[in-house]
Order: sequence, then structure tokens, then C-alpha cells
Amino acid sequence: MTKRIAIEAQRIFRPKKHGMDMVALETVRQLIEMQPHGFEFFVFVKPDRDVCVASKGCVNIIELPATTYPYWEQVALPAALNKYKIDLLHTTSNTAPVSPAVPLIITLHDIIYLEKGGVKGATWYQKLGTLYRKWNVPRVVPKASALITVSEFEKKRILQHFGPDTKVNVVYNGISDRFFQESDAAEIRRVKELYNLPDNFVFFLGNTDPKKNLPNVLKASLRILREGPENLYMVIADYDLVRLKTMLKEQNATELESRFVLPGYIKNTDLPAIYTSSALFLYPSLRESFGIPIIEAQACGAALITSNTSSMPEVAGPKALLVDPRNFNEIADNAIRVLRDQKLRLQLIADGKENAGRFSWKQTALGTLGLYRQVLSL
Repeated sequence: MTKRIAIEAQRIFRPKKHGMDMVALETVRQLIEMQPHGFEFFVFVKPDRDVCVASKGCVNIIELPATTYPYWEQVALPAALNKYKIDLLHTTSNTAPVSPAVPLIITLHDIIYLEKGGVKGATWYQKLGTLYRKWNVPRVVPKASALITVSEFEKKRILQHFGPDTKVNVVYNGISDRFFQESDAAEIRRVKELYNLPDNFVFFLGNTDPKKNLPNVLKASLRILREGPENLYMVIADYDLVRLKTMLKEQNATELESRFVLPGYIKNTDLPAIYTSSALFLYPSLRESFGIPIIEAQACGAALITSNTSSMPEVAGPKALLVDPRNFNEIADNAIRVLRDQKLRLQLIADGKENAGRFSWKQTALGTLGLYRQVLSL
């Protein structure tokens, strides 16, 4: 008998997708490709501009309109579960309906919002999201038949918070094949022209989320630019000029403004060319449950510096160059060392490519399917 699986993928149609959205989208794409026998999937999304996946075979993409995220999840989604006679619900972005009428699997990417202190400096929008998760997650976790999380590090944190009997399963995030395919000169030229990128640059892919550690990256950047080659630039995604000017003024470094390039949001499909052409990729987050850009950059052949905290050593591998993310001088020292030492840089690239080969979205989908079968006793 065919089992009807609902997958919450509310935000995958939004134009500016981030980590959790990409995990949901890539898992759905794998299910479309695999067409696993004995299942019918109902992927519920909120209408938006980037219709990036369509129904095929046993996978049905269904748009559920709603005004707010809580209303969509707590009202529209439960109504859809009843309408489509769902056997199992998998929510992919930490939260879930508080009164699920069917067995529930939650992908709990992290519990930063439940940790004492957390990470300071969030915007009002981020604070609203945190408040919703703080209200929702403690209520839905005890009701879940199983939890998925994305690293052994995060599994330990979840067990410490919710107790040793919590049913937590690690299913690693993956990486798309396109990150392993070498970007040709024409593609690199196209992407550089699109985002107005220089020839020699250090790349930081973050945003204003406090855990991305932007203040320390910016302080490190000043030293990197001052002590590195004169033709070196800093490319910082998802950051605006007003905030940069304020930071430079506070640090008495306004003369360096022209050496920063702020391309805004970068589409995931354009990232391989940027990773490939960067002199160095910085990812010194304060806290990650996984950190997909780590393995994306490694697969593309970027020299990587990431953090010695949370999940990042687990994901980046035993040969990665790790730093204390709260010490901007340590970030700068190691960045300058990599830029000056070509042998070290090439070794980081080779080791990174080998490490990235451990991960794939197919493995993510297979691990998720295995848990569906386990919960449904198939």
C-alpha cells in the first residue's frame, strides 16, 4: 500500500534562499529523480516568484497561500494534511504544527535559539523568528516520532537540552554535483561581470545573522587588506554600503572603502564560479549546525579558513585550517599566511576537495527515506 508523505518546504520558492531552504529543495529534487517505490509525496510550499521545482511522478508540489509563517504552519498546513489524507508529515525547518494529526518527523537544524545567551545582535525580523521557534520547538519536539539533525555536534546539543531519550538521527547535508564541476573561463567571466567582481579577492559568504560573525570578519579584513597585496579586495555577500561606511569610520579605516566589493545576494548557481576564482574563502562563523558553504567551497577548489567551534571541524574535515572565530587577529594572521604561502594554499585546496567528496544530496535523501520507513514500520 502506497504511503502518502507530506514534506513542509514552505520557503523554497522565495528568490533569496538560504541554508535550510536549499536543504529542503535539494532533498525534494533527489526524490523526484529517485521516484522511490511505495511512496507518494506532497510537498507543500508557499507561493513566491522562484518556481524552482515542479511535480513529477510520485512527487506533487502543492502551493498553500497564507499571510504569515505561523498561520501557514499552524492552520493551512494541518488543513492540507487532512485534505490529502497524509500518513506522515516531515517538517524541514525546525518548527512544526503544535497539534499534528499524523506521525511527525522534524528536521531540527539547530537549537541556537534555545541556548542560554545565544548569539547577540539580531535584527527585529530575526528576533521575531527566534521568538516563534522558542515558543514552538519545546512544544513539538516531544510529539515527534523522530528528529533529524545535520551533525553529530548538533545531536549532542539536542540530547543535552531535551534529554537522552530524545529520538535524534543524524542525516548530513549534501552538495550538488555542479560544485565538483570545474567552472570554465566563460562562466567565471560571466559571473564576475554580473557581480562586478575584481580579479584578486578574498570571499566572505555570510549575512547579518549574528552567528555569521561579520564584525570580527570585518576587523580581520582591514588587516588582510593592509598587509596583503595592493590589488587584493574583500568581497562580502549580503552586506550593504551604509553599514560598511559606519564600520570603517568606527575603525578609522575609511581609506579602504574602495577595496570592499558588496555584490548583495548571490544566487546559489553562481557560487561555484566565485568560489573557484577566489584567492581565499573565509567562513569563521561563531556557531553552525553544519555549514553547507564549507563543503561547497572545498568542492570548487577554494582555499578555506573556518572555525574551530561547533560542527565546523566535523564538516570541514581533519585537515582543514581552523581558527578561533572570536579572535579577529587569528583570522587575519591565518588569512595572510595562506595568501603568502602558495604551497599551503594548494594543500588546503587538495585536502578540501577530498573532504567534500564525503557528502551528497543523494545520501541525504536516502537517509531521510530510511527514517520514513522506520517511523512507518515498513
